[in-house]
Amino acid sequence: MFETPWIAALAALFLWWFATGILLWRVHAADRGGQDQHIWSVILSLPVFAAGVLGVNATLMDASPQAVWFAFLSALALWGWAELAFLSGIITGPNTRPCPGGLSGAERFRAAFGTIAFHEVLLAAILIALALATIGAANPFAFWTFLVLFGARISAKLNLYLGVPRINTDFLPRPLAHLASYFRQGPVSGFFPLSVTLLALAVGCFLERLWRAHQAADAGAIIGFTLLTMLTALALLEHWFMVWRVRDDKLWRWALPAPAITKQKTELN
Repeated sequence: MFETPWIAALAALFLWWFATGILLWRVHAADRGGQDQHIWSVILSLPVFAAGVLGVNATLMDASPQAVWFAFLSALALWGWAELAFLSGIITGPNTRPCPGGLSGAERFRAAFGTIAFHEVLLAAILIALALATIGAANPFAFWTFLVLFGARISAKLNLYLGVPRINTDFLPRPLAHLASYFRQGPVSGFFPLSVTLLALAVGCFLERLWRAHQAADAGAIIGFTLLTMLTALALLEHWFMVWRVRDDKLWRWALPAPAITKQKTELN
């Protein structure tokens, strides 16, 4: 099973869908319990972060398909805990207020960055730590997985800030409701075609590496680049959801009870 590329591709798709749903379920469940519930969510999930650290360390010098799988899952564990800390409003930024009216240019950018600054620094620190840990390692796929997630996140946030036609705020948890005021719904900016082009090139690059791995019969690299290709393709798809007339939120409606969604819509309108 660990050496089957099509299973790896399907697993990446499932983990993208299911892990996103679990995060949404947890933060909205905590919303109904108050701020203390958000704090406890982050504290009680610290073993997930620790498991990610241990998993990365254990797989660095093992290039087998099994180790590549665990490196990928370890990077997702690190990312998942950091995202939970963000969505719970625990690690965000110094600015927790809606965007004041009349802000533009550098002032608006500083205010917007202030809403996520601490979280971005945390992600950058994890990425740097992974980069340093994987220098010369036989299995660098934890780093590459985290890099794809980090790059896609920065790109998505910049597009939401600069402007895209389709913005879904239904799933914003209560601690992050103010973020909606920093989004710009409208025609795409010049950054959108650049961002989707770069993601498409990344998909092509990973496919080329996957082909080389097949040529070399490198089972670990085949699994690793299959996972990276699928993950990057999903990031590209998420970007296109910002412009297509597609209700991508339906993919995760199961993660939230109907009353919570209605309440959230009321608060954001």
